[in-house]
Amino acid sequence: MKSIKKFVIASGAAMGVLLANASTFIAQALDVEPINPGTGYATNFGTVFNSVLNIVMLVAAILVFVYLIIGGISWLTSGGDKGKAEKAREQITAAIIGLVIIAASYALFNLILNFLGFSNLNNVFENVQTINGSQSI
Repeated sequence: MKSIKKFVIASGAAMGVLLANASTFIAQALDVEPINPGTGYATNFGTVFNSVLNIVMLVAAILVFVYLIIGGISWLTSGGDKGKAEKAREQITAAIIGLVIIAASYALFNLILNFLGFSNLNNVFENVQTINGSQSI
């Protein structure tokens, strides 16, 4: 059990280092414009909300992956104990169900946006109209 804790701590530290150095890759994945001095990335609420949503989905997927690995290690180290093996199997099943829920919620969110005629969440906030008909953002 001690070796599992060491492995989890080492994996967490490695993931932390990867995530800390991944800002360039995240910026490329999100198709972010270069930031000019004096201007911020958060030019409107839609951009911020869209970026936060993408980062939350990324973190959730990483957590599901880690949970799956921990469940697999628990199963391998159960040593034939049916109780421990059952608990590990339930953990793996919960991780897979979590991944399905995350993917389904993201797909449903995008489907609703496309059904309403928006290409992305930023497009929603760009087309917000005030009560008198002028654009608010």
